[in-house]
Amino acid sequence: MKHRSTVAAAIALGAALALSGCSTESEQPALKVSGAFMPQPVDDMAAGFLIVQNSGGSADKLTSVTSPISDDVTIHETKSQTMREVKSFDVPADGELDLERGGNHIMFMKLKQKPKQGEKVSVELHFEKSDPIAVELPVKEPTYNPKKHEH
Repeated sequence: MKHRSTVAAAIALGAALALSGCSTESEQPALKVSGAFMPQPVDDMAAGFLIVQNSGGSADKLTSVTSPISDDVTIHETKSQTMREVKSFDVPADGELDLERGGNHIMFMKLKQKPKQGEKVSVELHFEKSDPIAVELPVKEPTYNPKKHEH
């Protein structure tokens, strides 16, 4: 009889672990990047724009960005026409973080070289919970704005 209750307890424990594994899985952030670009820089700094979509049930934070093109890459918010560096951006659960022209963005200072239109700039996005995501930013003309092209 003792053996039977031990087996039943093991099965119950296994089922509980399996169920808890499923629920935490869906509560993890599930991040995907789209719409990435960098307008061709006109001096030794540049900006980067992209959308981080989170289809997961848990929020995350973009905490930093690194790139071989600059040792000084920061994230900035724009409020009331004023730009300021921030420590992180929220990536809401079942939502998105939109880094766009005229708004929040990635700032590249003291560029090691100036990328030209048609080239790509490698960046790595770092998050509080999720693994880093490598992204290629296609370099577009200096005035490129995808919001104006969506008519």
